[in-house]
Amino acid sequence: MSEIDLTGKVALISGGARGIGAETARCFAGHGAAVVIGDVLDEAGRGTAEAIRHAGGKADFIHHDVTNESEWEAAVDHAIRTFGGLEILVNNAGVEEAEHLVDLDIARARRLIDVNVNGVLLGHKHAARAMRPGGPAGRGGSIINLSSVAGLIGTPGLGAYTASKGAVRLLSKTAAVEFGFLGYGVRVNSIHPGYVETDMGRKLIDQFVGFGMLPNKLTAHADMARAYPVGRTGVPLDIARAALFLASDLSSFVTGAEIVVDGGMTVA
Repeated sequence: MSEIDLTGKVALISGGARGIGAETARCFAGHGAAVVIGDVLDEAGRGTAEAIRHAGGKADFIHHDVTNESEWEAAVDHAIRTFGGLEILVNNAGVEEAEHLVDLDIARARRLIDVNVNGVLLGHKHAARAMRPGGPAGRGGSIINLSSVAGLIGTPGLGAYTASKGAVRLLSKTAAVEFGFLGYGVRVNSIHPGYVETDMGRKLIDQFVGFGMLPNKLTAHADMARAYPVGRTGVPLDIARAALFLASDLSSFVTGAEIVVDGGMTVA
């Protein structure tokens, strides 16, 4: 048996249709959890859930726009009705836009903040209500928030995004303290990935090339990798494994922490 066993735990993963969210769903299911995948990408989300079930895991999909409070209520209720509880929430859904601050499109920035910050706030509200004593799940749990190294250091071209991820970082700490002192039995931690090879990550590289921050598209990935002391950029499984630790009972004394998964980039 694997050292990390999530058998009997139910996880809700926002933005779980592809990329880091999908890899986290597969990882959790592979370690025994029942997983609810929430996303606005219905076809991809259903496909990810079906692939997990085909591999012998427990998974279901629900359409879930994290900016819509009623859809948060529905997603939490769906997890509890379908699998009998909710012990893990991964706030993974997010958007990334690159633009110089002097060219800021405020409508796009507001949408980014709505998804990346307000969506996470709503996740805390409704998951904690379910997880706390007396709630419909009522067994406590772990909330895992996907921030970014951009929530730790300044990153040119990512003003709105860094603002949102810095907010997620401190929200995680506030929620950890609040839920702890209120006796909810809910731990809250943040994960701070460096560059990860996903559709969103590849789009970012293209934007950095357009800004002149990377010299050209042909060598952009290699140029990015040179910023990482381990000699490579990240893959979704790197982040999923960090989330797996935070979801498990091995991290029962870990709350309010920042788990930086960046191959040493921020300390180089």
